[in-house]
Amino acid sequence: MNTNLSATLTQKIKHLGEDLGFQKVGITDTKLDQHHSHYKKWIAKNYHGEMAYMARNVDKRLHPEQMIPNTLSVICVRLDYMIDEGDWPEKLLQHNHLAYVSRYALGRDYHKLMRKRLQRYASSISNLVGNLGYRVFTDSAPVLEKALAAKAGLGWQGKHSNILHRDHGSWFFLGEIYTDLALEIDRPTENHCGSCTTCMDVCPTQAIVAPYVVDARRCISYLTIEHKSAIPIELRAAIGNRIYGCDDCQLFCPWNRFAKLTREFDFQPRHGLDKISLLDCFAWTEQEFEQKTLGSAIRRIGYQSWIRNIVVALGNADYDPIILETLKTKYSTHNNLIQEHIDWAIHQQQDKNSGRLAGVC
Repeated sequence: MNTNLSATLTQKIKHLGEDLGFQKVGITDTKLDQHHSHYKKWIAKNYHGEMAYMARNVDKRLHPEQMIPNTLSVICVRLDYMIDEGDWPEKLLQHNHLAYVSRYALGRDYHKLMRKRLQRYASSISNLVGNLGYRVFTDSAPVLEKALAAKAGLGWQGKHSNILHRDHGSWFFLGEIYTDLALEIDRPTENHCGSCTTCMDVCPTQAIVAPYVVDARRCISYLTIEHKSAIPIELRAAIGNRIYGCDDCQLFCPWNRFAKLTREFDFQPRHGLDKISLLDCFAWTEQEFEQKTLGSAIRRIGYQSWIRNIVVALGNADYDPIILETLKTKYSTHNNLIQEHIDWAIHQQQDKNSGRLAGVC
């Protein structure tokens, strides 16, 4: 393709994406050579835990053109999701009778919104160029989306592994369009983490085991979302009141002082999940869980994981006789996995009560 024509077409395509509401569009090629060794070592150390899909189709993940033949360019997009809460999320972590839900999951499931918008975007590009070979992705299929986003200039991959931008922080979703168009590619941005280790220092479970290396088996987001069996006892206390995901590495990252508020109404909180009590969540029946998480990313973990996570958080809460009685009352209504966590939570509450009484005496 003629270079000037490619540059002109690239700019038109970027404008189409911005007109559809994406805050940033970047374009890169399919070469991910510099990530091959890092990813394979990460898998070899079993840092992916129970996420077996991460160890499948590795070649397709590292070579986009192998997954979608004839792919020449990858169009990467950013969609902001931060809502206007001030410093409430940081304070919420200190209110251990309330539930903390990762901020990306408070509203509508971003997978659905992003996928539909990416399809519209691809259709718009097709109308512009004619016949177009493409496929859209958003946190789906074997796609190394953070590496692609960094190559496309959407930001750099921080020490916590998330994409950061010096003017926009990290509170955004990523999406990709693999296409057979030969487009002008963008330059990666410079890494501005410097000597900062805030994300590593604040991680409750010390899951960031080295700069740019996350052991998912210790990550609270993994433990509360991807992990389906018993949560390791030694990590339960550090989970605090986080019942779905964890945002600490973003909440306390200095670059997120510059994050921008979302313009998407669908990302606003639903069912009061931004300020809901643990006991209110624990009271949801399976039917209520299905109803209240309709269209939410939370639904994918299922009711059992939801209850398991809340039980751990109730064990971590300050002593409350109502919590203790509720745990005992609900014990027989759950399966062995949940009962094991309830046993632990009851023991935690009883220990705190003993400590409280000893302090009074």
